[in-house]
Amino acid sequence: MIAVVQRVSEASVKIDDNIKGEIGLGFMVLLGVSHDDQEEDVEWICKKIIGLRIFSDADDKLNLDIKQAGGDVLLISQFSLQASTKKGNRPSFINAARPEKAIPLYEKVLSLLSFGLGKEVPSGEFGADMKVSLVNDGPMTIVLDSKDKK
Repeated sequence: MIAVVQRVSEASVKIDDNIKGEIGLGFMVLLGVSHDDQEEDVEWICKKIIGLRIFSDADDKLNLDIKQAGGDVLLISQFSLQASTKKGNRPSFINAARPEKAIPLYEKVLSLLSFGLGKEVPSGEFGADMKVSLVNDGPMTIVLDSKDKK
């Protein structure tokens, strides 16, 4: 499972020109689920996202996590994070989980993030054509890969 976490001052996702989710300060998270991801990958990714200390404290040091900063999370599914570009110029998406596996894991991430933050986490819609807008604060972008837990 791969999560691209971008610290943002604002972010939103539109589907068919309608805003589906939006946040102010927080994380815009792109999530790619692979065919071999399991429940333990979900738990690891959620713990890492909630625990990332990439907000500045009073001394301008990166010591605060999302809860301490009072931020929100916007979660967007993005199967293309699982792309392989080893051969040729056209990406292969063979590593991406099929919807019947990916959707329940994506929804579990959404649920665990909401529980861990103590508030609803807005999201895109799995498989939809989405337009994502954000203002990356910093810029600060962190890539988390649950394979790193091993």
